[in-house]
Amino acid sequence: MATAPSVSYSMTVRLVVPASGTAVSQLTTAVESSGGSVTGLDVTASGHEQLRIDVTIAAVSTAHAQEIVEKLRGIEGVTLGKVSDRTFLMHLGGKIEMSSKHPIRNRDDLSMVYTPGVARVCQAIADNPEDARRLTIKRNSVAVVTDGSAVLGLGNIGPKAALPVMEGKAALFKRFAGIDAWPLCLDTQDTDTIVEIVRAIAPGFAGINLEDISAPRCFEIEARLREALDIPVFHDDQHGTAIVVLAALTNALRVVHKKIRDVRVVMSGAGAAGTAILKLLLAAGVRHAVVADVRGVVHAGRPDLIAADGGVDMTTLRWIAAHTNTDNLTGTLKEAVRGADVFIGVSAPDVLSGEDVAAMADGAIVFALANPDPEIDPAIARQTAAVVATGRSDFPNQINNVLVFPGFFRGLLDAQSHTVTTEMMLAAARALAGVVLSHELNANYIVPSVFNDRVAGAVADAVRAAARPARPDAPEGAVPD
Repeated sequence: MATAPSVSYSMTVRLVVPASGTAVSQLTTAVESSGGSVTGLDVTASGHEQLRIDVTIAAVSTAHAQEIVEKLRGIEGVTLGKVSDRTFLMHLGGKIEMSSKHPIRNRDDLSMVYTPGVARVCQAIADNPEDARRLTIKRNSVAVVTDGSAVLGLGNIGPKAALPVMEGKAALFKRFAGIDAWPLCLDTQDTDTIVEIVRAIAPGFAGINLEDISAPRCFEIEARLREALDIPVFHDDQHGTAIVVLAALTNALRVVHKKIRDVRVVMSGAGAAGTAILKLLLAAGVRHAVVADVRGVVHAGRPDLIAADGGVDMTTLRWIAAHTNTDNLTGTLKEAVRGADVFIGVSAPDVLSGEDVAAMADGAIVFALANPDPEIDPAIARQTAAVVATGRSDFPNQINNVLVFPGFFRGLLDAQSHTVTTEMMLAAARALAGVVLSHELNANYIVPSVFNDRVAGAVADAVRAAARPARPDAPEGAVPD
């Protein structure tokens, strides 16, 4: 699918050109005729005969950026110098760092920050382990844990290649919620080993954020860690996505004047994100849902679900079959989506056509969330759908987990929560939807910007209020886990 130039593929090219003539204008023409965009042009050195120019260019892809460079190289009289990929430059040396809260200027500072003064603090925690939250980084720390098995749209690329994503996640925790997050990339994809490692490192953290772990292992890992630990465990690929989708759907339904209990929802994708979205939608009141995967519509009579192989993935699909598709539809996704009010895709590119969307009900809502290439070109979907959302930043209504996980963990940490509950997630979705005020709401604005300064606070407040009654030491009548 053709896309516009993006800052994600931004580069700065150093060129030496003749001081006279049309070389400068030729640079801009060459870039734009190649489908790129000039976002900056700076003269960094000047002489009587030559200029040194840094041209900053946005491209569509890495290959496209290389094509533009070659075209610039071919301009007569132009000498190509250094080419800098701006995204790679931002990652040089990593994106995060640890810093001390207190200056260590002299021997007195040293003796309090470290030995011998620190021994008194250690003994206080040994006498009362709960003091670790008050006297260490624990109270504001989250471990971002991955095995690198399902990274973005890249797949199983391993722990080292996953580290830039985990660093980015940690940076976002700090930027939007003031939380100190630590990337932990594990060199194992064995479920038992991952559970044991996380259990062993948990004393230093107040929360665990699981990230980019493939299904179906992610379900078991999360469930076992929640059982083993006394701190909240949250798989963002599942639950962060589900919360943003529910918030967006809440507002999209307001736009088309429909009720969540009345609409028919068709989903494409039954993996980690799809299953979590489905469960939260059902908890929020959806009564008519159908799910399709690569084998077609999920229904109780499907041969692969009947086969008694005992696989975890089949267990998930059987749960879906038991809790959806009350009309026992069979066949393909394209057949299921006819007459549907809502389509939610977390699957693969180009599984729907414009004709499929046109066959949906009036006031159709389409969330095509596969990234970077969605289930249907958003421009085509918008020709007949009333509301369209994607996972991309270059279209309106971006379903972005950054809207949730910083504020969600801020609320968990502030409440000293020991777990994560469905009620917390519902509360977070309601709060996020509520950030979009009535006079702001329209088909192209159903979720707020990630830079809206009310988002993290609203989500945190809602989670904090929902989390405190769920604590084991809560008063009688509290909401159970």
